[in-house]
Amino acid sequence: MTEFLWRLPSRGDGRHAPAGRRNRGGFGGPAPLTPATDLRPGHFGPFDDLAQIIDAAELAGLDGVLAPYDPQGEESWIVAGGALRGTRHSRVVVEFQPAFGTPVYAAKISATLQRISGGRLAWQLAVDTDPADARARGDRVTGDDRYARAAEFLTVARGVWNEAPVPSAGFAGTGFHYEGAHYDVIDGGFRGILSGLPFPAVYLTGDSAAALELSAAHGDVHVFTETAAGVGAAIAALRERATAVGRTVRAGLELPVIARETEEEAWARVDRQWREVHPDGPDAREHDLGDGRWAGFADLGYAAAIGLVGSYAQVAQQLSRYAEAGIDSVVLSGHPHIEELHRAGEHLLFLADPVGRTMTAQEATA
Repeated sequence: MTEFLWRLPSRGDGRHAPAGRRNRGGFGGPAPLTPATDLRPGHFGPFDDLAQIIDAAELAGLDGVLAPYDPQGEESWIVAGGALRGTRHSRVVVEFQPAFGTPVYAAKISATLQRISGGRLAWQLAVDTDPADARARGDRVTGDDRYARAAEFLTVARGVWNEAPVPSAGFAGTGFHYEGAHYDVIDGGFRGILSGLPFPAVYLTGDSAAALELSAAHGDVHVFTETAAGVGAAIAALRERATAVGRTVRAGLELPVIARETEEEAWARVDRQWREVHPDGPDAREHDLGDGRWAGFADLGYAAAIGLVGSYAQVAQQLSRYAEAGIDSVVLSGHPHIEELHRAGEHLLFLADPVGRTMTAQEATA
């Protein structure tokens, strides 16, 4: 059964392609005044829009949301905590960079969030980040050493989570011990109310050999981005590595989506946004890869370059093809988020049944 998550905005929202014109949530400058504008100071804050997006994801029937890591945007841990507190059923995946703190601290924060939410928190590690971002954080770890550190981070976090000290007379306990290149832990582990909680599911990303090796050894879900050649070879490489170490890792895919009642309406939406950033050309259709896949989403402000454009039925059919290829977790995105979330819930996702088979038109209207 395919899991559907929604990528939350980290720098505001809106219907325009240029980031400077997406002013919902306090980013991109002041919103234009309209007859419906509430001018009372403090009546509508920047997190109110984000809270509505999180609510819309749950109301639309998605499995959860992803709070992305963004050095220039809202802090993902704060967003994730608010999302867990404000929802009843949604899984919340918090993306963070391992250099933000020690794995023991990350585990302790997460144990509290698991208590708040009834075990709905998941992690996504942002390992392969911009080197300039790393320097701005004071992080000296570069190259494949980032993956070695991430492996230690997950080893330590799981260790202190699962191996609590056992008190004895005259001695504090015999908990988790670890000595590595990046972290040392002596007698670690949680006691009392922080113990016995489910460890967050671990989502990882990246296409390099080091990224796949990390997921094979430590990940629960590996989230790919679509390529012009497809993701079949990457999924096979992940499965081969995971099998070699006796593990199973689910494959995920991040996909921006623009879907409408008809293919023409979807492309009209693409063309309107495309002309905001490319008023003099080239044509948006030059990035059409076929099968409903379009490679121009990065120009419209999305995290992934390739996503889906078409009618609801066409996009649902392509989602089913991904499921047949081995993708069982999909991170969707679209802006403006509230409107696109309701479109996805009301018109798109119900077209695929629980095993990923696209319903016929007769079944969909029955």
